[in-house]
Amino acid sequence: MMPGRYLPNMADSSRQLAALAHRLPRGVLRLDEKARAAHSGDKWFAASMPDAVALPRTTTVVSQILKFASRHCIPVTARGAGFGYVGGCVPARGGIALSLARMNRIREISATDFVAVVQPGVVTADLQERAEALGLYYPPDPASRADCSIGGNIATNAGGPRSVKYGTTRDYVLGLEAVLADGSTARFGGRVHKNKTGFDFARLFTGSEGLLGVVTEATIKLLPLPPYRANYSAGFKTMRRATRAVRNLFAKGFLPCAVELADHFTLAAARKRTGTKMFDGCRAHLIVELDGQRAAVRTEMDALGRIIRSEQPVFLQRANGHRACERVWAVRREFSYSLRDTGLTKINQDVVVPRGQVENLFALAARLQKKHGIAVACFGHAGDGNIHVNLMLDESRPSFMKHCNAALDDLFKGVLRLGGAITGEHGIGIAKKPWWTLAAPPAVRKAHRAVKRALDPKSILNPGKFL
Repeated sequence: MMPGRYLPNMADSSRQLAALAHRLPRGVLRLDEKARAAHSGDKWFAASMPDAVALPRTTTVVSQILKFASRHCIPVTARGAGFGYVGGCVPARGGIALSLARMNRIREISATDFVAVVQPGVVTADLQERAEALGLYYPPDPASRADCSIGGNIATNAGGPRSVKYGTTRDYVLGLEAVLADGSTARFGGRVHKNKTGFDFARLFTGSEGLLGVVTEATIKLLPLPPYRANYSAGFKTMRRATRAVRNLFAKGFLPCAVELADHFTLAAARKRTGTKMFDGCRAHLIVELDGQRAAVRTEMDALGRIIRSEQPVFLQRANGHRACERVWAVRREFSYSLRDTGLTKINQDVVVPRGQVENLFALAARLQKKHGIAVACFGHAGDGNIHVNLMLDESRPSFMKHCNAALDDLFKGVLRLGGAITGEHGIGIAKKPWWTLAAPPAVRKAHRAVKRALDPKSILNPGKFL
């Protein structure tokens, strides 16, 4: 549990929350232990009970809650679906856990303006399916897209495999409606695809981890849906051959929509879970996917195949069309579950390095494994350098947390030496707070604090995190 409360004592807390509940529509504010426990954490390893849970359905009610919270200095921690990996929505100082789950309407999908207007509780996969039925495309595809929400994606600037070609959530946020800490409501941006009217606050709020305001509506850019896709799945005897294949395909002018790599430990775990023998003899696995017009994709796939074959893969399989491609991705989506099946605790780190340093990142992981005597599993988005380095730890081992933090310290320092960043798509939250000062120089931290003070002078929004 996370220590610390802003509310002065339980009696004051109860009176204030009772007064707030009386002002709100029936059922919005929950004080029961079951609701509070359900909103105390995310997919990371920390939890902290809020004093209350708010479940609004409208922006007006969100505004009421924040006005009251600001007046009484009550912490408010907004949350989406709770599928984050860094404790970003843990109500570390108690107060109100503000769930946007009931604000889940897709208000509009426009095939003429190429935009969608959605509430923050909309599940990412639901928006994608609705858009694709109209021949439109929302590319960001976090692994949890069937469970995570657009609001959570905006809070963390979520990415996924397709980021290499299409970018992250920030590249699709045209406009936001947000309730600020004092309860006032502001609209930033709009539905136009180009806009230089003042500061780009919509992009500033994207990735702000709930520290600057509560997003209550988003206008999302859409693209035409690519009519065809195809991919290669390839196994290699060494990671060097796999990373060389990646380097060569970019050097030849290809821009895949996804480039994924996985290491030997990950493949061994996947083989055990799925029973597939495909990975036998492989110490690295590569997926490369292209999309676009059918004739162009098929021609490019032929040329791409020659590049991959030049690195003498153990196997090379080609998938043509949507269904065949999804069968390849179905195996890839088992990787994380396979690592959990090992019985070890998986500490997932979404570090990112420059594209040319991916091979060195895998080498860094190998050194960590040897130095700290732990298993390290790496897989992820090689196309943009965002490799998930998973420390596989035995919780029964003496000084478990000490070993974990020492390995993380070496990992983050090594990533920064490679010119990378300690998080590519999960955020800082609580999990990476100890390394915030390592990752952000003093001038950068000062600028963050200035923005935070300007928008949240009482520091009631998601307190206890990296600011």
